[in-house]
Amino acid sequence: MGIRNYLIEGVSGTGKTSVCKELQRRGYQAINGDRELAYQGDPETGARTDGVTHEHHIWHVDKVKALVANQDEAVAFFCGGSRNFSKFIDLFDGVFVLEVDLDTLNRRLDERPENEWGGKKSERELIVRLHQTKEDIPKNGIIIDATAPIEHVVDEIIRQIEVTGSYLQQ
Repeated sequence: MGIRNYLIEGVSGTGKTSVCKELQRRGYQAINGDRELAYQGDPETGARTDGVTHEHHIWHVDKVKALVANQDEAVAFFCGGSRNFSKFIDLFDGVFVLEVDLDTLNRRLDERPENEWGGKKSERELIVRLHQTKEDIPKNGIIIDATAPIEHVVDEIIRQIEVTGSYLQQ
């Protein structure tokens, strides 16, 4: 995808899909990993599993590697959550972790239909726990306040890329 590749992570409800759409709207190469790379599998082995659980929401490591190896764009973004990010995080030039306060998270989850992840009470309870513990998101990412309007969130991500010295052009 890009000469420079960035991962955009965060718990459900922090805005990864919205950031992806805004990056695409601005002309950046951005892939929604939750829709284009994800499947249900064992985070260690990658073997497919039955059912839909948060713990088994993983990305195809070989697909991530192939996309990163293709350097047609100056910069590319991979947006979404994965329980096996440790298998490919070292491929990225940087990681951004979207964070919101608990009130914002609950408001966003309230807006979700029941058939979307986070729409059911049991899923929401898990998301709130993960929000508090931060146990399944990258530890060394650049924290982005995702309570701001989406345009400002993406502006901050782009600014951080420029500040860290990464060459960015469209």
